[in-house]
Amino acid sequence: MSGLDFAAILQGTMKDPDALARWLVQQHQDKATLRAAPQSLEPASTPEAIAAQEAFVRMKSAVCGAPAGWKIALATPVMQAMVGLNAPIAGRLHARQLVESPAKTAWAEYGRLLVEFEIAVRLGADLKPPRGRGTHRHDRHSVLDAVDAVTAAMEIADDRQADYAKMSRHGLLLLADNAWNEGAVLGRWRRDWRSLGTANDGLASLRGRALVNGEDAGSGFGRDLMGHPLQALAWLANEANDRGSYLAKGDIAILGSLLPSKFPTPGDRYEFQLEGFEPIFLRVL
Repeated sequence: MSGLDFAAILQGTMKDPDALARWLVQQHQDKATLRAAPQSLEPASTPEAIAAQEAFVRMKSAVCGAPAGWKIALATPVMQAMVGLNAPIAGRLHARQLVESPAKTAWAEYGRLLVEFEIAVRLGADLKPPRGRGTHRHDRHSVLDAVDAVTAAMEIADDRQADYAKMSRHGLLLLADNAWNEGAVLGRWRRDWRSLGTANDGLASLRGRALVNGEDAGSGFGRDLMGHPLQALAWLANEANDRGSYLAKGDIAILGSLLPSKFPTPGDRYEFQLEGFEPIFLRVL
């Protein structure tokens, strides 16, 4: 899909993406409870939402740093149905919001803080549209050699007190809102990642476990990420290509949560143990 709806532009029906982006910036600044945008701003299509996201990311970059990577959200059909969409969505990561473990964050800085438990990759090569392939689409095999290193990650997000019973009305707004990303905690990178997991499944067989205040809070596997973490990366690469962009060398991509989101409270201590990696830690102040 393209980030611009050229037919809508020619017909004069494309909503102003900058206006929606400014509204979103103000909503975050006010820590306002998530609600529908004014009718004059509410995106009516995926291209409109992507255009607004790009404007929002550009505005946010002044404070949070330049885009430094990508994230995938709604990687499962269940999550997609909850927000009224039929596909995953992508968002951008900002350089100043990517921090090393151990990390800390202040609960009061968010409308409502949530944490997810992910696998992150760092690219050693660009993922531009593949050439000489019938479909000109990436798959888990075509992205393999572009992965320089892998680590455990905890995504930081802000759902601003979203009412999930009503989220089916707000899927496009979630896309415009950069999929709620507010950064990520990253562990120590491993460049020997191909030695991890079982011989046949690699990263897909890795188990991840979350602990909250030392107590088990659930677990999942790499295969929970669209069947294989590299398939999730391929989806991101194709999505970026469809927008007229690409995942670039040095970019970081977080590939979706291995287990359900958690909602911290002040004083909580989060730990994520990904098989083959050192645990990573987040303290909520």
